Amino acid sequence: MTDVRDVFRSWQEGTVIRSWLLDLAVNALDEDEHLDGLRGYAQDSGEGRWTVEAAIDHAVPLPAITASLFARFASRQEDSPQMKMIAALRNQFGGHAVEKK
Repeated sequence: MTDVRDVFRSWQEGTVIRSWLLDLAVNALDEDEHLDGLRGYAQDSGEGRWTVEAAIDHAVPLPAITASLFARFASRQEDSPQMKMIAALRNQFGGHAVEKK
């Protein structure tokens, strides 16, 4: 199995992939290498929900925000490594709550 943290860390320097979200992902993996302490559950603070509702009311397409909201809902179906990373990233950049195991 590839060491995801080391792969991400290698992308932090000298590549075009460098980004703040990548740095936050490495921070999250430094805190819990396999994200074993987190559930792959993204909390819904309500901001995305009311934004999508307002967009519907005004017939404004918001595919990225709508997809993000639905991804949070999907995270409630089954625990997955992908959703663990999303939960960890949301916690890193916005202080959003995470559910511990």
